[in-house]
Amino acid sequence: MTNSIQPLNTIITEMAPDKLLGFQKAVRDIPGILKLTLGEPGFSVDERIKKAAVEAINNDRSHYAESQGEQALRLEAVNYFNKLYHLNFHGEENVIVTLGVSEAINVVLNTLLGTDEGLLMPEPTYGPYFTSLDIAHGTKIAIDTTPNRFKLTPEMVDKAVASATVPVRAILMNYPANPTGVTYSRQEVIALAETFKKHNIWVISDEIYSLLTYDQAHVSFAEIIPERTIYINGLSKSHAMTGYRVGFILGAADVISEMQKVHGALTFAIPTFIQDAALIALRDVSDTPIIMRDAYKSRRNRIVPQLQTLGFDVVSPEGAFYVFAKLPTDIGDDGDEFALRLAHEGKVAVIPGSSFSEVAKAYIRISYAASDADLDEGMRRLTAHINQLRGK
Repeated sequence: MTNSIQPLNTIITEMAPDKLLGFQKAVRDIPGILKLTLGEPGFSVDERIKKAAVEAINNDRSHYAESQGEQALRLEAVNYFNKLYHLNFHGEENVIVTLGVSEAINVVLNTLLGTDEGLLMPEPTYGPYFTSLDIAHGTKIAIDTTPNRFKLTPEMVDKAVASATVPVRAILMNYPANPTGVTYSRQEVIALAETFKKHNIWVISDEIYSLLTYDQAHVSFAEIIPERTIYINGLSKSHAMTGYRVGFILGAADVISEMQKVHGALTFAIPTFIQDAALIALRDVSDTPIIMRDAYKSRRNRIVPQLQTLGFDVVSPEGAFYVFAKLPTDIGDDGDEFALRLAHEGKVAVIPGSSFSEVAKAYIRISYAASDADLDEGMRRLTAHINQLRGK
């Protein structure tokens, strides 16, 4: 008799590793490396939020929370997002508090999609979405937005639905977008919403960067087509609370009750003391997002002209804190090779565009969430590396 071990789930073993995390691991130990890679706000958490967390711990807020989220936090979240974005959610039954937006995406995809059912994904987009879709057994229907400077149009949606070989159930929107920084005007949101209605699909709207919109008011699909929108947001980007892991799913009560089944199994609940801190963030800390947004806008205005002068093709970000730049034509079209060489020789790390889509192989993503000093030094090193490649 031979000893054998049952194989692992082939859905997982055949899944491609996350390229974004893989690249960061590949360059993390390079001596003297300066990282412009992470979506990590270069700001500290507001003292009022930290105080609330400490007080909650001291008051023994250490027991199981209500699985769907503490009632006070859910009510505050509904009030907060309703007020900010002209939404009309009714109460605690319309929201789940999740372990960050990452869990929220997994909850939503596993609730909306059956095996081999289609999800429209405008690309380039946030790489871990691909893994979440695989785990949900869904099928990606990619929409290449690079010909239109990363903007999705109704015509692109029509074409993707018409050519789909599986049932199309939903579209995953992320705006302001990671990695491109593009967003949509009210008129653009309305036009897309009409198209989504025409095709009778769910809209999964990840608006985690909404408060970091620079030059126009953010408009949510949850305002325009609330009946078919699953609204996702969180506190990582708006309040620099990345390590606290607070996310929100908002939607119709009957849909939320089904999603709660998945959330309850995946996480059960996020810690009570973190929920207490999140309540203070929503209720009392309105100035932090504005301070950060203005700082990011200033950094954008500084580095975009520098990149353009170097020959990069840049779509100026309208929000978030990333520049998605196409390599200068004389440097080549392989962002993977360029980013690796830049890390080893130029001592600055950026993310290759292929981490967000194979159609973006000629691009790199630069995060300007780093401090002003690190950003300036990073741009100095990038400029020196480009000049060296050009023999200057």
